[in-house]
Amino acid sequence: MEKEQNINKDQNNPNKEVLEDKSESGNNTEKKGLEEIKEVSPEEKIKELEDKLSRTLAEMENQRRRFEKEKDEAFEYGGFSFARENLNLIDNLERAKQSLQNDETLKNSEVLDKTLEHLEIIYKDLISIFTKNNIKPIEAINKKLDPNYHQAMMEIEDDNKEQGTIVQEIQKGFMMKERLLRPSLVGVSKKSEKKGNKDKKDEKNQDK
Repeated sequence: MEKEQNINKDQNNPNKEVLEDKSESGNNTEKKGLEEIKEVSPEEKIKELEDKLSRTLAEMENQRRRFEKEKDEAFEYGGFSFARENLNLIDNLERAKQSLQNDETLKNSEVLDKTLEHLEIIYKDLISIFTKNNIKPIEAINKKLDPNYHQAMMEIEDDNKEQGTIVQEIQKGFMMKERLLRPSLVGVSKKSEKKGNKDKKDEKNQDK
């Protein structure tokens, strides 16, 4: 009787074998996936590790170079802002000299001469200190205007100078080694209107 009941149970549950087959097929798929993952050869792994190591070394080298560059610039130009601020001392000395020279009550007096003499000594000392620290004034007067070093503030009629020549220095410019600390503020020459009109007429006559 028991055997008959078991047979009947198996007949009543026909999906049992199908479920077993599905579970077996699922296990087989997982096994195949694991096998595929494990199929990476040792040579490929070594190559992948070599690529990662090469990229890491290249990045480290780039960082080292950037650090060296930043360190050199900090050493070379670490006092750049400080030096630029100190240029105000020279500007103030120049203004003081101009103010004293324009003072009518002091003109042609011994007091003025002595004061200007002392101011000139201080000015030269400052320039000397700057020069020792690789800070040098930019040459401007009678030079051709160069936008890299000079900033034109005005035009001055002067037929004796080639147009664009610096004839007045309003504020002295300075270089710190190869870097511009500040540009020179200058006035440049231009031809007078009469001279300019005459040159244009001469050019037209030559063309004819």
